[in-house]
Amino acid sequence: MLPFQLGLIDGPVHLVALGAHPDDIEIGCGGTLLKLAESVPELTAEFVIATGTSLRLEEARRAAELFLPDCEVTVTSAELPDGRLPSYWNETKELLEATARGCNTGSGRRPDLVLAPSRTDAHQDHRLIAELAPTVWRDQLVLHYEIPKWDGDISRPWLYVELTEEQLREKVARLHKAYPSQVPHDWFDEEVFAGLARLRGMECRAKYAEAFTTAKAMLTW
Repeated sequence: MLPFQLGLIDGPVHLVALGAHPDDIEIGCGGTLLKLAESVPELTAEFVIATGTSLRLEEARRAAELFLPDCEVTVTSAELPDGRLPSYWNETKELLEATARGCNTGSGRRPDLVLAPSRTDAHQDHRLIAELAPTVWRDQLVLHYEIPKWDGDISRPWLYVELTEEQLREKVARLHKAYPSQVPHDWFDEEVFAGLARLRGMECRAKYAEAFTTAKAMLTW
């Protein structure tokens, strides 16, 4: 497997993670977040979540602390209706644009990396966030994560982040700790999350991995 160096180790790094719903980010790239927190010094992050009740957003804030421990993290939400984001296109677009302008935190800092849902995701809320992200952050690297679901929309990724078994188990444990409201669902279990991670790991000759796509990137050396 040929390596692709993101170059996120020199100086402070700012991350923007986008989710249509609370738990999207951590399900899609929770292992990557844990790995970034372990290896990238001076990491700061903004989690931007389009929908969510007060209970679910409280879970999202807890998740941000669990997945990026000892990092400065803010969580912002527009609290738009779940499952209806295409009908709230303007509001969703403004949420992302406001983040890019630094209006949500006042930081005004350009992200070094943007994480967003997959552009081929079958869920309309996920797909809208995915389609808007590269139009807002035209000059930043946007990586699109995948979320397993009953729709069977898993695609063919080409970029992988290797996870150790410990990182994978930590991801699953912290998902359950952060989102107790989701634990009763039949899809929210270790076998689903570990099964996909094992498949992606096999594809990149690792034990476990999370997989991503991107619409555009520039290779430099």
